[in-house]
Amino acid sequence: MIFSFHFCPKQLTLHTFMRITAALIIISFGFTACSGFNKVQKSKDYEYKLKMADQYYENKKYNFAQQLYEELFPIYKGTDRFEDLYYKYAFCNYYLRDYLSAENLFKSFVEVFPNSKRSEEMDYMRAYTYFKQSPKVELDQTNTTKTIGFMQTFINTHPGSARNKEATEIIDKCRTKMELKELKSAELYFNLGHYKASAIAYANLMNNFPDSDKSDQYKLQVIKSYFEYAVLSIEDKKEERFEQVITEYHDFVDRYPESKLMKEAERYFTISQTNIKNLKNEQIKKAA
Repeated sequence: MIFSFHFCPKQLTLHTFMRITAALIIISFGFTACSGFNKVQKSKDYEYKLKMADQYYENKKYNFAQQLYEELFPIYKGTDRFEDLYYKYAFCNYYLRDYLSAENLFKSFVEVFPNSKRSEEMDYMRAYTYFKQSPKVELDQTNTTKTIGFMQTFINTHPGSARNKEATEIIDKCRTKMELKELKSAELYFNLGHYKASAIAYANLMNNFPDSDKSDQYKLQVIKSYFEYAVLSIEDKKEERFEQVITEYHDFVDRYPESKLMKEAERYFTISQTNIKNLKNEQIKKAA
């Protein structure tokens, strides 16, 4: 059986008609815009071309502006108009989310125009492009690390800058992200039962982020990890490994005497002492 469908204008709702009409208008404007841009691009009047590039830039049509600025680079290089052109071209790349190109252009701007009043801004934007490329916690954090480095360099290079407050806040955000990434790795080791690796990972967390408000939690996890590691060890290694738990407990007391986690740490300490005592009693019985 063959079915056929005949379009009937009456079936076209007002809402659908308006959507189609709007789409056609947008497409029409798109063709008109492209046609207008092509005329500008083909023009040999460089002043007109630059004026239109600036107009596209102001209207946030960065793709058009970028293409025109790029064509005008060799024309205005070495003139007093070149700095502004270079500045806007760099930002076109940034606004178009081509952060790799933008980073290189921000860096080059400072090298080409070291005495420009815009150099500080471009120095900051170079660091900021790495922050824009900082990925989700689960992914590689190379750009997050670079953000911290470049933002700190900016602060050191421009000690009186009004941007330093924001730079410091970004550094804090990046360090929080990196701390969370390391925490997830440590938690994974613990949950998988890799207790020695877990203990080392939590100890590294403490060392890498000494100012963290979770530092005592990380230390407790070191104690718990070594405790579980000792419990699962062969008999000949248990005493030595429960001694490690006790050592970590004493370090906990020294570091965090006011911690709310003290009682839980004491519990692992007490059980470890009891286990060591029982192990020694067993050794005496066997020797007898």
